[in-house]
Amino acid sequence: MELKRVVVTGLGALTPIGNTVSEYWEGLSTGKSGCGPITKFDAEKFRTRFACELKNFSVEEFIPRQEARKMDPFTQYAIVASDEAIKDAGFDMEAINKNKVGVIWGSGIGGLKTFEDEMIYFGKGDGTPKINPFFIPKMIADSSSGQISIRNGFRGPNYVTVSACSSANNAIIDAFNYIRTGRINICVTGGSEAPVTIASVGGFTAMRAMSERNDDPATASRPYDVNRDGFVVGEGAGALILEEYEHAKARGAKIYAELIGGGFSSDAYHITAPHPEGYGALLSMMDALEDAQIKPEEVDYINTHGTSTPIGDPQELKAIVDCFGDHAYKMSISSTKSMTGHLLGGAGAVEAVASILAIQHQFVPPTINCKDLDPAIDQNLDLTLNQGKARKINVALSNGFGFGGHNATVIFRKV
Repeated sequence: MELKRVVVTGLGALTPIGNTVSEYWEGLSTGKSGCGPITKFDAEKFRTRFACELKNFSVEEFIPRQEARKMDPFTQYAIVASDEAIKDAGFDMEAINKNKVGVIWGSGIGGLKTFEDEMIYFGKGDGTPKINPFFIPKMIADSSSGQISIRNGFRGPNYVTVSACSSANNAIIDAFNYIRTGRINICVTGGSEAPVTIASVGGFTAMRAMSERNDDPATASRPYDVNRDGFVVGEGAGALILEEYEHAKARGAKIYAELIGGGFSSDAYHITAPHPEGYGALLSMMDALEDAQIKPEEVDYINTHGTSTPIGDPQELKAIVDCFGDHAYKMSISSTKSMTGHLLGGAGAVEAVASILAIQHQFVPPTINCKDLDPAIDQNLDLTLNQGKARKINVALSNGFGFGGHNATVIFRKV
């Protein structure tokens, strides 16, 4: 069977450095840090007291209050980002076949805030199970894709992928496969997360996975720096409209880029630690290159998983050198998590948007906050430290790796 081409015709973003795609790109291109003290709960007694929260965001500007109360924040974020992407795609909603439009979303932990609030409320009571009737539909991860579908009347495949921090990349690849095999014409895809909660921050700090740089949170997310001490949690969403190429052309759609490949692998090593030689990351990138039917030398830019953890960053960069050989030193590489923090299951979505915008603007966003490059990292790699730069970008690759050993890679190309 001949596979169909798949293109990106709409983008949406709700991030700690910008609440729209244009604001997000402004933050990325100028090296803006989205990190600051936690405001969503009293974190005074926590070892980590900062995060990358959304700024100047009120859900009631986008969703009526009565509706928003029935949704966890991660679903609210999904709707806001997907609304922007759908509007950006410029559909005639009366003309498109909604039976052939899917919604495939990604989230690593779903409605954690809803679960947390309900259990705290229950714990303060006398044991009587006074549970909110909206508790279950607010909490479950697939409420995000379901709400997007209901809001727009899209009746194609509808579900959420859950694979920790590779969830959004997995969702994008699933959407890609549905379209290129002819099952659907259009898919709303991406991911969202709302993890700035007591349980999330407390859990990750208990693992010693998060930075504790409370004296200078703006520089806490510092991939590749020798003094990095863990990731910074972030919240928000990214959305992409994927569309079959001929379908997009027929309606005169604006095309940002073509999605040409997706790769998967498993570390099969440890529930939280990456493979020490970066073997899973290597397999994922190799699989994506094979799927895209391109040579390693064709890749111009890599948006790395780059979480700012001591063990994760060197392994990924080693895998890049192993995968690309001498060409690794001719590419530009950066970690936009240095600006947005780590959106967990939503990370792959906002980073896919960043990669597509890098192609559109022919500009590499920087890796900020890296003052002293870790000597364990190959010093000859172009990690775009502290300042972005213009360069020719025809092909961009974006990695997403998650607890459990999940790895997923997507590749976009200029049309």
